[in-house]
Amino acid sequence: MRILKTKWFHRWAAKECLTEVVLRAAAMELERGLGDALGGYVYKKRIALPGRGKRGGARTLIAYRSGRMMFFMYGFPKNERDNIESDELKALRLLAKKLLGYDAQDLTKAIEAGELIEVDNYGEA
Repeated sequence: MRILKTKWFHRWAAKECLTEVVLRAAAMELERGLGDALGGYVYKKRIALPGRGKRGGARTLIAYRSGRMMFFMYGFPKNERDNIESDELKALRLLAKKLLGYDAQDLTKAIEAGELIEVDNYGEA
């Protein structure tokens, strides 16, 4: 399974001190069904922030199709907002559809352009 993040998410995650190890763990939890489906291949996954735990942590929105690819698209600390608005969810569903439709060539171009960043798998398959 390839796990990627958008450029925006990458910057936000760095600011919130979310490491690649934390993101990979969250991705593996989502694969085991530990996340909330929001429709249109968009999932909400709670992630603990350093020193705050999951309850006071972050919410991430992920484009995911089982067994294929996963894209971290958006995130926010729970203490800054409760949820996303319906128009934001609609936009994220469109983005998820686009990202999950990428073929190998599209992914390579997006990675080379810096629009997508692959989450390091530390040698895992």
